[in-house]
Amino acid sequence: MPVCFAVLDDLLVVPVDAVKPKKSPLLRRIQNLDLDPRATLLCEYWDMADWTKLWWVRANMVRVDCAPDQRRSLEKKLREKYVQYADAPFSDVLVFRISALGGWSAA
Repeated sequence: MPVCFAVLDDLLVVPVDAVKPKKSPLLRRIQNLDLDPRATLLCEYWDMADWTKLWWVRANMVRVDCAPDQRRSLEKKLREKYVQYADAPFSDVLVFRISALGGWSAA
């Protein structure tokens, strides 16, 4: 699923926003992470006119708990990166520790 994210050191944070209504706070993606905290984030870029610009990066991660001050720093990073979140509340944030990075580039 597409997500917004921010990175701080070896931590990656994904917001669970409270902007759009949700049927339940028990989202399936969170339930899945409760069963298995491993996750993968894949970022890609491509240009139909120039495939030499194609690249992708994959982050293997594990969901972790973090201290309140660290959580505030991660939330701040999200708010700085995405102006839409500047004043929007989060119902939660999912924090991951990056365990491995991989990638490829056509260039």
